[in-house]
Amino acid sequence: YDAGRDGFIDLMELKLMMEKLGAPQTHLGLKNMIKEVDEDLDSKLSFREFLLIFRKAAAGELQEDSGLHVLARLSEIDVSTEGVKGAKSFFEAKVQAINVSSRFEEEIKAEQEERKKQAEEMKQRKAAFKELQSTF
Repeated sequence: YDAGRDGFIDLMELKLMMEKLGAPQTHLGLKNMIKEVDEDLDSKLSFREFLLIFRKAAAGELQEDSGLHVLARLSEIDVSTEGVKGAKSFFEAKVQAINVSSRFEEEIKAEQEERKKQAEEMKQRKAAFKELQSTF
């Protein structure tokens, strides 16, 4: 979900992630989610801070109504209640969702590369035109 590929999940990336997981949050809810585990106070989640969500959930340190609690519940499974087959289905669904999102990311990257290429070609054409124009 790190669309910016900067190693952090910012507010908008967290918003998209929660929407994709089927648990959309309000703007204030998202800010509170980040604030609850943001150790370095940069208003972004690092990988370490992201893992802290699940550690706090396991320790029972998250409020029941918080967005982080919802996120932790969506991303975990209790094998003792679901059984091994249920866990297998859960993880297969997670892998499939990741594959689908990575396919979309590849399409977006291809579109961005195409736009860059078109912009560069336009820039070259303008430069060539100005060069021809300067001869007159």
